[in-house]
Amino acid sequence: MSRVDEYVRTSRAEFEARLAALVEIPTISAEPEHQGDVQRGADLAASFLRDMGGTAEVHPTPRHPVVLGSLGDHPGAPTVTVYNHIDVQPADPTEWHHPPFQFVVEGDRYSGRGTTDDKGPALTALFAARYCYRQDLPLNFRFLWELEEEIGSPHFDGFLQAHAFPTDSVLVSDTVWIARDQPALPFGLRGCLQVRLLLQTGQKSTHSGTTGGVARNPIGELCQVIDALYDARTGEVHVPGFYDEVAPPTPEELAGYDGCGFDLERFQQVYQFRSVRAGDARDAVRRLMARPTFELHGMVGGYTGPGVKTIVPHQAEAKLSMRLVPDMSAARTLERLQSFIHRVNPDVEVVHEATLPVWSGDRHSAFYQAAADALEAGFGRRPVLVREGCSIGAVLSMAERLRAPVVLMGLSLPEHGYHEPNENYDWGQASGGIRAFVDYFQRLAAMQKVSDGANPNQGKCLLAD
Repeated sequence: MSRVDEYVRTSRAEFEARLAALVEIPTISAEPEHQGDVQRGADLAASFLRDMGGTAEVHPTPRHPVVLGSLGDHPGAPTVTVYNHIDVQPADPTEWHHPPFQFVVEGDRYSGRGTTDDKGPALTALFAARYCYRQDLPLNFRFLWELEEEIGSPHFDGFLQAHAFPTDSVLVSDTVWIARDQPALPFGLRGCLQVRLLLQTGQKSTHSGTTGGVARNPIGELCQVIDALYDARTGEVHVPGFYDEVAPPTPEELAGYDGCGFDLERFQQVYQFRSVRAGDARDAVRRLMARPTFELHGMVGGYTGPGVKTIVPHQAEAKLSMRLVPDMSAARTLERLQSFIHRVNPDVEVVHEATLPVWSGDRHSAFYQAAADALEAGFGRRPVLVREGCSIGAVLSMAERLRAPVVLMGLSLPEHGYHEPNENYDWGQASGGIRAFVDYFQRLAAMQKVSDGANPNQGKCLLAD
């Protein structure tokens, strides 16, 4: 590792310069006025690959492009596809200590929108791949950089259908550890079911002095429906059958949860919570990784300006989501939800917005063993196996379209502020990440394909003797 350490040390200035260039392009995929910036971000990312001796093409989609590149050409050697996303969340400048798209270096800390989600980890993996390429490691790299992840990857699956390519495995670096001093290796993602509840009780809003007491109030009625659906204080869902399919964690999973380094007090400090639903750290970790959720994200209706305008609204809307865990069916969960709401208030319309199924990787595979060994080599501590609480649609698409095993090796920390004001990344995670990825790529190069007559994209591999 001494040569790797020297490479890491001498690459820092270049890493920071390239990250600054990428962060200072506001690649906000959700906002149409930034479409040109998203294209510039894709072009810049592609140029990084070309600068390092690789090839890269920027492929258009109906909205934002996808960058597909390669590094290395070793016939017969394994191929790894490295996925990251280059688009970012919007940022309100009034909530930041400095302009959100200004890259700021404070010691080992890098601030700016996209530093940790996901431009910093993307460059970390790229710099590790370049080291291996320069060492002529017998491994072929594919880079798949998306620019619509933050809006739900609406065209990514279609892109993969049209541009499927052979690969032996996929590496994703877009997940979060539980604590800085304890690496975490996620082997699963929760699914997600999103719905809107609509209720219209008239054609226009009316004066409460002339209609109040007679007119129905859709906001109040939706509040009653939501109260019937779940206990907002505890998070417990009251929909009959909601928990029937929930698979209990295995003893191995529980051991990983208990050893992940979660600190409830630190969790509250990082996210600036005054209080939480969880009773203790153990309860909190199980809620974050092994239990489904039910959340109300917003309500729309009535007068929301200053003061009070005494009207009775004629329509209202509530926005909800449920994070799903293994064995839960989104379709059956939606059916149960619709049936229960119809009994509570038959006038409420349930609009299905989006679904992402639960994803589980094979934590017993040679790839996860290699990833665990690599994180230990990079950070000096064995990672714990956990489930990621979030959902990543691109992972499901790659697992299905590329038909190769997917490994999640994230580097971000809770204090890095995913989607939050003053988002940041740091050299400690970047430098350790480069070491870990180099070690992982070296282990992939030592793998050999198993020839069983199956499709070569199946990604069935064994560690070479």
